[in-house]
Amino acid sequence: MAFSITVGLWLAISSVFPRLAFGTDPATLLRIYVPACLIFCLGIYDDLRGAGPYTKFVVQAIAASMLFVGGMRILNLPLLFGVHTLPWFVDLPATVLWVVAVTNAFNLIDGLDGLAAGSALFSTIVFFVVALVNQSWLGALISITLAGAILGFLRFNFNPATIFLGDSGSLFIGFTLSALALAGAQKAPTFVAVAIPVVSFGLPILETSLSILRRLISGRPIFTADREHIHHKLLQMGLSHRQVVIVLYAVSAVFAMLSLFLLWPTGSSLGLVLAVVGTGIWMGVQHLNYLEFGELRRVAQRTIEQRQIFINNLSVRRAVEELKVAVDFDQVRSILVAAFNGNDFDGFDLQAIPPFGDRSGDASRRFHWSKFPHMAAISNQPSWKLVLDLVTTSNQQRGSLVVYRGYEKRDLQLDVNLLISEFPRALADALDRVLGVAPALVANQSNVPPLAANL
Repeated sequence: MAFSITVGLWLAISSVFPRLAFGTDPATLLRIYVPACLIFCLGIYDDLRGAGPYTKFVVQAIAASMLFVGGMRILNLPLLFGVHTLPWFVDLPATVLWVVAVTNAFNLIDGLDGLAAGSALFSTIVFFVVALVNQSWLGALISITLAGAILGFLRFNFNPATIFLGDSGSLFIGFTLSALALAGAQKAPTFVAVAIPVVSFGLPILETSLSILRRLISGRPIFTADREHIHHKLLQMGLSHRQVVIVLYAVSAVFAMLSLFLLWPTGSSLGLVLAVVGTGIWMGVQHLNYLEFGELRRVAQRTIEQRQIFINNLSVRRAVEELKVAVDFDQVRSILVAAFNGNDFDGFDLQAIPPFGDRSGDASRRFHWSKFPHMAAISNQPSWKLVLDLVTTSNQQRGSLVVYRGYEKRDLQLDVNLLISEFPRALADALDRVLGVAPALVANQSNVPPLAANL
């Protein structure tokens, strides 16, 4: 209402005093205002009845197409296509994507009292300054009108709030700001037209990007609601409602200030802005402790350490092949020690059950090995263990192998599937073969003369 009444008064007064409309085009104003009203009505319906995501996107795409027809569009994308005018079949989807993304970005951060309105206020002030510098009087009029409406609203929207934006307010603000960016792109230099809106919308764009990435990584639907937004994370860290909003106001102010540096783009200013923005985002995401990005970091670390993983995996595969030709128990033990000495396990206990039972008074053979000689038994140390039942190809039980690893932060650089697939069976077959030799030798020696037996 505040925005509409102010714009209506200006139109009425400028019709009486045409000099007030110098450098502005009321028709262009209406090309922004009419689709913005459509977005506002969508928000009202969503607040009262609830609208699905696809309904929202369709209406927002229609409103964005109205801007495109009205001449407000993305003229070029220098980072992707260079300074070339885009054909309409590229220009139209790019314009719709920009409008829909920014519109929903401000809706997404509307999770705490005063947060979306305050962030939008900083962006609106940036657009007002940019419009004055570029002598875009219509952009200056719309941005200062929107800033005044937001500022008056924010007085009662700050915690504890008595009035709220709702989807009608957040969608309207986001759409109007996206339209202002498109309108300003007609007069600003190419780089400024692209970079300043993106940087000034830093907080909502960052929030939207993080939400999409998190949900994609975790396999959840993109439109699923959760409580892992930036403001939720800050609340979980112990900050109060007001403290979170003030911190995010500061973040929005930094983005706004950095975007103004791009009004006079040079190599040094561009490098400084990109460095500050990139470093700030990286540090912020680290402190927010998102589980999804921690998992990405772990996968990246494993990729860097892939060579060691290859080495460890090959040691297990090599042990499988060597166990197939082992001829005695000592050789089996040597193969196991060689396989585990170079990987990330710290020790093992082998309990072998001979196939012929207890004939010599020793029904089983045990062997313990550890990387740490001073340990009497690694099983007595804080560790986790993997128990492998040794079952032969003929389905005979030949004991067990317990593999130990101490509790450490470093990743296990070994494919555990190798240990639980071919390896236990190869070891069981080897034990069945080398330990089953004993009764055969005894039987043969009973038929040999004593001298030959001694020899």
